[in-house]
Amino acid sequence: MKKYRIFFILMLVFAAACNIFGQTKTYPFEVKKAGHGKQTIIFIPGFASSGDVWNETVSKFDSKFSCYVLTMKGFAGVPPLADASFKDWEKEIAAYIKDQKIDKPIIIGHSMGGGLAMALAADYPELIAKIVVVDTLPCLAALSDPNFTSKENNDCTSTINSLKAMSDEQFKQMQTATIPRLVADPAMQETVIGWSMKSDRTTFAKMYCDFSNTDLREKIKTIQCPSLILLESYFVNFKPAIENQYKNLKNADMRYASKGLHFIMYDDKEWYFEQLNNFLSSK
Repeated sequence: MKKYRIFFILMLVFAAACNIFGQTKTYPFEVKKAGHGKQTIIFIPGFASSGDVWNETVSKFDSKFSCYVLTMKGFAGVPPLADASFKDWEKEIAAYIKDQKIDKPIIIGHSMGGGLAMALAADYPELIAKIVVVDTLPCLAALSDPNFTSKENNDCTSTINSLKAMSDEQFKQMQTATIPRLVADPAMQETVIGWSMKSDRTTFAKMYCDFSNTDLREKIKTIQCPSLILLESYFVNFKPAIENQYKNLKNADMRYASKGLHFIMYDDKEWYFEQLNNFLSSK
């Protein structure tokens, strides 16, 4: 009888443990929160970037909004999860919004984060109030290849192997050559390079490959919410091609920065904050 009693107690402990741990879900991102406004903004950084990219933006808006700042796992020193993918990250951000019972958040995304903002608004229109897309396109690859078609089962093995084969010094040299074409502000170039260096190499390679294969041009026709598209100044040279990519996005306000590069929040701050203020304050 005693033996069965011990077994029964052990079963109760096991069930309680399952119940406790089962309630703690792992998401493919870390979240930092600031502010206590009724309306929530979810900030999604771009490829290999830390959520710290939004620090100045959050400080401008956390008096009026609740701000949830994501850093995707595997980027900028956050430990990675296996099998990262654009689609999974989109699905898990939507799950987080539902699980946390966040009512109609505004999504602000930079670069790949802007792609995630569009995908979320398209696939979960009932969840999202507004989106702000900071310098990305529905299909980046199509800007250089108008005949681009995404592959259904895209194999990223060669990209992953190539980047993992690089030494840290080789990888840093590559990033040091690349980042000045993305950030005009010299003070921020080292910061952005540092985020890349702290990123998990497999996640970096997989998500670069995956996002390069992403095409949202058709998907965005299901977006119902107001959308603000902020594009770097150089993109004005490709205005017809860019606006053709966005032709299926209804209720969109497209604006081109007056100066700077890809990190508009660093390179054209006054213009950037003016656009955000106007859009976030409008009904």
